[in-house]
Amino acid sequence: METTDKEACLILVDLLVKKGVRRAVLSPGSRNAPLLVAFARTREIEHYVMVDERSAAFMALGMCQQTGEPVALICTSGSALLNYAPAVAEAYYQHLPLIVISADRPVEWIDQNDSQTIRQQDALRPLVKRVCTFPTAVFGEEERWYINRMVNDALNYAVRGEKGPVHINVPLREPLCEVRFCEKISSRNVIVTEPESVLSEWDLSQMTQEYSSAGRVMIIAAFGSPDKELNTALSALAGLDNTIVFTESIANLKDERFISTIDRVLSVTTREEKKSLAPDLLITLGGALVSRIIKKYLRDNPPKYHWYFSKSEFLIDTMQCITRQVTVNASSALERLSKTVVSPESDYSVNWHRQASLATRLHDSYVSGVGWCDLKAFSLILPAIPQGTALQLSNGTSVRYAQLFPCEQVSRADANRGVSGIDGSTSTALGASCVYEGTTLLITGDMSFTYDVNGLASSYNSPRFKIIVMCNGGGGIFRFIKGPSDLKELEECFEVARDIPVEGYAALFGYRFFRASNEEELKSLLPVFFAEDKSPAILAVETPRVENSVVLRGYFRRRPR
Repeated sequence: METTDKEACLILVDLLVKKGVRRAVLSPGSRNAPLLVAFARTREIEHYVMVDERSAAFMALGMCQQTGEPVALICTSGSALLNYAPAVAEAYYQHLPLIVISADRPVEWIDQNDSQTIRQQDALRPLVKRVCTFPTAVFGEEERWYINRMVNDALNYAVRGEKGPVHINVPLREPLCEVRFCEKISSRNVIVTEPESVLSEWDLSQMTQEYSSAGRVMIIAAFGSPDKELNTALSALAGLDNTIVFTESIANLKDERFISTIDRVLSVTTREEKKSLAPDLLITLGGALVSRIIKKYLRDNPPKYHWYFSKSEFLIDTMQCITRQVTVNASSALERLSKTVVSPESDYSVNWHRQASLATRLHDSYVSGVGWCDLKAFSLILPAIPQGTALQLSNGTSVRYAQLFPCEQVSRADANRGVSGIDGSTSTALGASCVYEGTTLLITGDMSFTYDVNGLASSYNSPRFKIIVMCNGGGGIFRFIKGPSDLKELEECFEVARDIPVEGYAALFGYRFFRASNEEELKSLLPVFFAEDKSPAILAVETPRVENSVVLRGYFRRRPR
């Protein structure tokens, strides 16, 4: 087979195949030409091409998020690599194994005022699990051994323990576009065999005692991928009288005994009730929590014990009261606990479910009584999402509104909550749609949409990809967040108070466009929008900029009469 004459690139691609990498997102360039040729001529890895490196990185993130598999990212030298940084940071905190591969100039040319000769080697070091740089040329067996060792180490680290991104930097000398016939390379694949991580009998005994002695146990699941074993274990614990399970909308855990609308419930719980319902034992798992309300609640009412399930090498103490970090698999540990704990007599679960029922009645009453606004729009959109849809939520208001409504029919719900930036939401959803066989729906704000409009500049847009843009004047969340909402610079510096040309963007990139500016229009358009199967579609939902925050503030002040 004819391919690049750069042997280092061939060793790298061969090992990626052996490690199970099936997808790569490439960005065009000159210095990375040998890498592009090596990937394009490798049948085992499906490749996608995105010009904008920031969009390319988030696209790969979306693929990785949906499949749980490592995805390779390939860019040229210079500032191209720096454009990966937002998505790599998100991958680091979402624990997703992105394999970042950057072409580079030979080491002797770095800092020599020649084009793209920046210091790349450590550019992403704080955001990745491993960094390695190849020797500039492969001269003999020792260099081949060195490259093989480095790549094995990096790729193994990406998927070991708490998964995460790695960076492989590849300096390349000219000529860059030479090809030659070569026999298929067969590189040595080093397999890491790790012992299964399980609770010791001593730890199980101690944890069983703490759990069984607690009259009030609260379990909170933040973002994570669907996990049947974990779901089953939590369902068993949710049946105990002393246990309540809260799940966020992007936790992807479902059971009728779970409370999936944390903010809805806590917003109607009085200070006295919160104190009486504070847990003795708190168990948290998953990534960062969306809900500010529950974080404040637990910091103000700390439990005696707090267990956090995490394989992180760092001590994460979000609630400022952690007593035990559990680094074993959460599903197996909780499954064992569900068989050993004995619930004391307790009305804890009953009391929380009573609060949830009250919150639902007040929620329904409030939402039915408000006029046209974001809250009303979400109350119509979320129940209308077809069964089996993969839901993507941008940061800002979209993911927070989704916290107020159950959405059990979606196959999974995701948001970039590792870092919680607004950049890359569209590109992430696009990447997800490339690997998910059903419909992928992104609900985003007009600010997030504009920020990542390059994500639409893709040849991978398909009828399975749909976007709802909440056109609410941009930056509406700042009217709700205490601090910015009180500043005289709110409109000047925080909001983007202008009409975003969503229809123009839709036309430019080949999306069918819909617009709804009131309740009746949205009700009538949603079935048509979701039924569109000839082209990707964008629905712009126009809501009043100032009224949205007034309605939302009123929602969180609602109380039983």
